[in-house]
Amino acid sequence: MHIDKKHLLNYSILIPYMILSVLGLIIVYSTTSATLVDYSINPFKAMINQGAFWVVSLLAIWFIYRLRLNFLKNANVLTMALLVEVILLIVARFFTQEVNGAHGWIVIGRISFQPAEYLKIIVIWFLTFTFSRRQKAIAVYDYQALTKRRWWPRSGSDLTDWRMVCLFLIGLVAAQPDLGNAAIIVLTVLIMVSISGIGYRWFSAIFLSITAASALFLGLIGLVGVKTMAKVPVFGYVAKRFSAFFNPFNDLTDSGHQLAHSYYAMSNGSWFGLGLGHSIEKRGYLPEATTDFVFSIVMEELGMIGACLILALVFFLILRIILVGIKAKNHFNAMMAIGIGGMMLTQVFVNIGGISGLIPSTGVTFPFLSQGGNSLLVLSVAIAMVLNIDANEKRADILEEAEKELG
Repeated sequence: MHIDKKHLLNYSILIPYMILSVLGLIIVYSTTSATLVDYSINPFKAMINQGAFWVVSLLAIWFIYRLRLNFLKNANVLTMALLVEVILLIVARFFTQEVNGAHGWIVIGRISFQPAEYLKIIVIWFLTFTFSRRQKAIAVYDYQALTKRRWWPRSGSDLTDWRMVCLFLIGLVAAQPDLGNAAIIVLTVLIMVSISGIGYRWFSAIFLSITAASALFLGLIGLVGVKTMAKVPVFGYVAKRFSAFFNPFNDLTDSGHQLAHSYYAMSNGSWFGLGLGHSIEKRGYLPEATTDFVFSIVMEELGMIGACLILALVFFLILRIILVGIKAKNHFNAMMAIGIGGMMLTQVFVNIGGISGLIPSTGVTFPFLSQGGNSLLVLSVAIAMVLNIDANEKRADILEEAEKELG
């Protein structure tokens, strides 16, 4: 029985994705055009670059959606992806120029990419592959089933000790230092472990441990002072962000500048905003207005109501993705979809938390709206995987129903 995949496309995921992507192009133009005009550069340049990545993203969605889902379950393909990612992370850290106190970007001609962005989806893929093959053991031995050690994937076997692999990969990202993406990957790993089938007490213990460690760390910074902690290797790069987290108005010209102007932008917007393109803060007052703090500009131009509508659409998309995982009967499909939804939700939380002062600023972009082709491409690949998984589940259900009717 042949079922054409185009009839199984989940439009409740595809349409919100398309709307957010187009809205992202508009926001990119709004946040970059004024600065480009000041430098006598084509005001559409940033939007055109973002649009080029979107075209590539649409092609990637079309290609991945048409692939057989078994490609995600191929140990050799996953091994190659992990090895290439490790090489790229090492190159990004040790063989690239430092930008704003950090490494992480590989530039080839006019094209630049950030390996840490792609690691987010690879980690979900890796843990899904590992945990889905241990479901019977997890049902019997609980968390202990996840501690089985084996190195690289082989035919008919599990992958390596996932804890060591994840620590190694997260360490490479943190060493750049890119603590924002490292934090998202850590939280994503926690989500993947919690949905692996282990008892809830393990998740509760891990969550409470991370919460306690974070509280102790912030308490230590508050006790000894940011200046003292800044002398610690690697941490010096993010010391100013912790200083701003405690009180951005103590140093408006330096450490607190970004967060304070983020507050100003949100305050300017009020309920209905100043109007699209009429932001004050994006004109040189708020650094990273096109990337990390883009949602502050969205609130300034579109107001609280406009921002809430966008957030509602983002959360609707994430919910539909998670629902695909909840409804999936195949363990691999379920964990992959829920992991992708959890990763996107984590990124939204970290970004909004950073611009509002709920957590220290981490330099994480807002999904779809921030300028950055790499982020858009990674999100698009993730969406394509979920669409493929959903179509695969629907096809399996149809075939099952057909067999019941015939038999």
